[in-house]
Amino acid sequence: MARYTGPKTKIARKFGEPIYGSDKYYEKRNFPPGQHGAAKKRKKVSEYGTQLNEKQKAKYTYGILERQFRKTYALASTKKGVTGEILLQLIESRLDNVVYRLGIAQTRDAARQLVNHRHITVNGKILNIPSAMLKPGDIVAVRERSKSLEVITNSVEGRSCGYPWLEWDSATLTGKFMSYPNREDIPENINEQLIVELYSK
Repeated sequence: MARYTGPKTKIARKFGEPIYGSDKYYEKRNFPPGQHGAAKKRKKVSEYGTQLNEKQKAKYTYGILERQFRKTYALASTKKGVTGEILLQLIESRLDNVVYRLGIAQTRDAARQLVNHRHITVNGKILNIPSAMLKPGDIVAVRERSKSLEVITNSVEGRSCGYPWLEWDSATLTGKFMSYPNREDIPENINEQLIVELYSK
């Protein structure tokens, strides 16, 4: 599956925030990349540029490429409600993101790899499609033979699932997708309205 594999700190510096989580290299150099990154005067960004920048930030944050992101937006635009909020709810319901939110993996990339390698089950059946969207009530679990994997045990050790739309049982390494999250419960710093304005042009 195609995905971004380049330097993550460089992307975080581009957007001016650690979109991939805690990053000691970003903390050392939290200004735009390039030879004159710290001192260079930035040109005034156009309205279109601001909207595009927000979409790119969302794509990099969740690890989604353009075609898939556009398809998700198209789906969100057909549903009743605020399109931007529905877009984020659909992205949050992706299997790889839920595995990450539950604490089974420490990063979304690691979660995607666990799903691809058939370590995750949904409703008792192995599902190896990271972009699969879950529905309220779906049960996500670590495959029985994978529960002893060091990468999984290290990730779940001492971590708790602090998201109200998810339920987690650390004893059985099983989680439940309770509902689509409310916008205020999603911690990512994304202005979804700018994305809607971009696609509405």
